[in-house]
Amino acid sequence: MTATLLGPDFVALQVRDVEAAAAFCEQHLGLRRAPASPPGAVVFATEPVAFAVREPLPGVDLDGADRPGLGVALWFRTTDAQDLHDQLVAAGVTVLSPPRATPFGLAFTFAGPEGYAITAHGN
Repeated sequence: MTATLLGPDFVALQVRDVEAAAAFCEQHLGLRRAPASPPGAVVFATEPVAFAVREPLPGVDLDGADRPGLGVALWFRTTDAQDLHDQLVAAGVTVLSPPRATPFGLAFTFAGPEGYAITAHGN
């Protein structure tokens, strides 16, 4: 039998300032820290896939990119996309694309920690 991938089970954004990125995720997105995180990272209690912000891995130059994560589509499910959009706008978070109908529900994209483009979708 040949081994195969089963699917993503961990996603981490590499950031310059882990605590500031974690605070953004907690304050603006409602994420809660997991009980334990490895050194240099904050892991959140997200389901079904674990999500974290972490220090850059050796050899990663975040200053050399126009926008971190360029080319990666990072989508998060939300209980209410419009409400989250309105909360983020009220908090001064940059919205990169306004709410729109998609096959996955209402979706919009915003600038997350350190400029990563994050799409939120849901009802």
